[in-house]
Amino acid sequence: MPLPSVRNRRADARRSKAAILDAAVRILDVQPDAGMEAIATAAGVTRQTVYAHFRSREQLLLAVVDRITEEIVAAMDAADLHAGPAADALLRLLDAGKQAAHRYPVLLQKISTLPVSPQIDHDRHTSVADRIRLVIQRGQQTGEFDDRLPPDWLVTVIVKLAHSASEEQEAGRMSSQEAEHALRTSVLRMLGAAAGEDSPSWPRGSACGGTRQYGR
Repeated sequence: MPLPSVRNRRADARRSKAAILDAAVRILDVQPDAGMEAIATAAGVTRQTVYAHFRSREQLLLAVVDRITEEIVAAMDAADLHAGPAADALLRLLDAGKQAAHRYPVLLQKISTLPVSPQIDHDRHTSVADRIRLVIQRGQQTGEFDDRLPPDWLVTVIVKLAHSASEEQEAGRMSSQEAEHALRTSVLRMLGAAAGEDSPSWPRGSACGGTRQYGR
């Protein structure tokens, strides 16, 4: 059993790490090129303490991605994915993810430029993909969605479509409403589902494209 002093040091380390991540999210979304010194000051710790937890700025940014992904997943879970028709649940899930990602537009844009391996990119999406897959499987089991394509493939395509809608909006080739409509229509048609233009589950004017959502 760890001695009290050891437990206290571990607790202090957890608190300082959490403070650094909180500060990094807050500072980098306003100043995406801010250095470790600025983040340390905002967190109330020394620069050496920041480097004790994160060996490089890139490592800190990757940890920030994980923190934001946790927020996105929590927002998706709060959307009650088990309630109502599967199509409505999926649209709520995508919209919840978009709303959470929109809290950090500048930061996510910066993070999206970081080079990562395909495996890291895949792992980064796992928690989000699991929730999308759950809704797709429910829809296929109830007959709401076409079951001729495997859920894993459909999850991959939906994530890619969300990123594409985001990129089109960011590039100015589509308005937020156009990106929303294109994504929504593409997803529902691919799944063999249908939803009216005025479906309350995805209100007009909410741009599901978003800024590099789902941990990107």
